[in-house]
Amino acid sequence: MSVQAREIRLASRPHGWPTEENFAFADVELPSPGAGQVLVRNTFMSVDPYMRGRMNDAKSYVPPFQIGKPLEGGAVGEVLESGVDGVAPGDLVLHGLGWRTHALTSEFTPLKPIEGVSPSHFLGALGMTALTAYVGLLDIAQLKPGDTVFVSGAAGAVGSLAGQIARLKGAKRVIGSAGSAEKVERLTGKLGFDAAFNYRDGDVRTLLAAAAPDGIDVYLDNVGGDHLAAAIDSLNRNGRIAACGSISMYNEKELPPGPNNLHLIVGKRLTIRGYLVVDHGDRLPDMIREVGTWLASGELVAEETVADGLDNAPAAFIGMLRGENTGKMVVRV
Repeated sequence: MSVQAREIRLASRPHGWPTEENFAFADVELPSPGAGQVLVRNTFMSVDPYMRGRMNDAKSYVPPFQIGKPLEGGAVGEVLESGVDGVAPGDLVLHGLGWRTHALTSEFTPLKPIEGVSPSHFLGALGMTALTAYVGLLDIAQLKPGDTVFVSGAAGAVGSLAGQIARLKGAKRVIGSAGSAEKVERLTGKLGFDAAFNYRDGDVRTLLAAAAPDGIDVYLDNVGGDHLAAAIDSLNRNGRIAACGSISMYNEKELPPGPNNLHLIVGKRLTIRGYLVVDHGDRLPDMIREVGTWLASGELVAEETVADGLDNAPAAFIGMLRGENTGKMVVRV
């Protein structure tokens, strides 16, 4: 079979914040799959902070998006036609060709549906988002029972899972930052954080010090900037920072100065390590097994903000960058 597919392309490179004008829609026809390929109808796609960096024409750990070409990103879908032995129409797969209604691909991961769990969670609580939190805390920051943990951007996709994972793995105290009073209330209520603060309420250093009077031992950094500086101030001796993002700076035309307290790294014997989740795929089975158990039992809450329709994907992406989402932002294609 062949199908008419709709896709979203990069129309122009943004300068500062992306706008709807940076995206263009196009209709294409996809043929039947060849040997080793599957034709997939996408059901959910992911929008993630790292995609903003790929919109720039700059060297990075992944190639930039190309003007006039379709965007890419995580997606879950149903196989319509298969050229792969053992994969049949109706099977659920995970792949990297989001931002379109259908995909023709040879690079995919078969998924086993979990009763009562939306397939969208394979993009979040059972996917790369959760793995980012899981690896960051357990492998990069070497979380130990009794640690005090600070998570920035804690109401977002990675942060909301990281705080819960830290609690379930024995952290003594879990603190989060978020961008509204409503999100702060959700962190300390529904998600079980011990304390949280609205970073718009004042100086982040002061707010964090008040929330962690005895200091912190682990910081999972999604934000960078003033949050990183505040964490360095509050970290106890031999504290660890797992740095997976700096969303506060992704849309700045000129980068602000870095933290002015880096000298404390030496005296406090701090460890700061950046990481990319793509380097830790071997940990995915462990994460799915452990997080999946918590998810099924209700011990872990997987929050999502769902935008409906491919046409709303650009607005969902921009909204995610502005912090309008709670938990993982996904698009129901």
